[in-house]
Amino acid sequence: MNENQAKRMREGKGFIAALDQSGGSTPKALALYGISKDKYSTEEEMFDLVHQMRTRIIKSPAFSQERILGAILFEQTMDRDIDGKKTADYLWENKGVVPFLKVDKGLADQENGVQLMKPMPELDALLARANERHIFGTKMRSVIKELNEEGVKAVVAQQFEVGKQILAAGLMPIIEPEVDIHSEKKPEIEELLKKEILAELDKLPEGQQIMLKLTIPTHANAYAELINHPKVMRVVALSGGYSREDSNKMLAENHGLIASFSRALSEGLSADQTDDEFNAMLQEATDAIYEASIT
Repeated sequence: MNENQAKRMREGKGFIAALDQSGGSTPKALALYGISKDKYSTEEEMFDLVHQMRTRIIKSPAFSQERILGAILFEQTMDRDIDGKKTADYLWENKGVVPFLKVDKGLADQENGVQLMKPMPELDALLARANERHIFGTKMRSVIKELNEEGVKAVVAQQFEVGKQILAAGLMPIIEPEVDIHSEKKPEIEELLKKEILAELDKLPEGQQIMLKLTIPTHANAYAELINHPKVMRVVALSGGYSREDSNKMLAENHGLIASFSRALSEGLSADQTDDEFNAMLQEATDAIYEASIT
């Protein structure tokens, strides 16, 4: 693990940009960017277009270490180049931004009110490639939809089991058990989730750390115990479908919680914008998310 990157993630001010839409969510991301499905006919063309979009975001002067600590990449983005450098090297060497990789293969069908991660039989090979590509850490997502103790326990147990595999490969896992923002018992789920995470943290060896990516809690500072935990490097928040304005407002009420936004970061960006318009819009977004993240 790169110690300079670890220091930046522990102590730096800013937020993590989530640029990790995968095959299933890419058409939606492109549509929001103003590129409809009739603009491409193959998956390869689709991924070329999304890489152009991500490259435009990353190369923008608004995308800088002044505001952004890290960026989460999709596997294809990790393997592609920006200006002749692999994306992770470009992020760190040109931008001072710590690179992460999304490693999950999507969600299993709902059971016990949750969606676990699909099996990842090729994870060790992917982690080896991530190390070759100078990736600092990884991210993987599960979803909790209902207040179901058995389901929540299963999500947290699976996340930490895979997290230990990632730690063993020398990478920093971001454990992401998302709570659906539409859940009727969201605050109760968050309390149960916190209890289960704390139990798993107690089992980690001394000196070992993980990161957490959690839905912004209904009750401000509900995750303070996790944010201040010695085995947690950083707790970041997902926007989960809230608008950028709502996400930032809620985030600002949670001390020490920083953003890791995807849709809320790229909201309003369009392929049709001039570079000046695009950069101004992205600057407005990064400024607002940064301000909410440093409270």
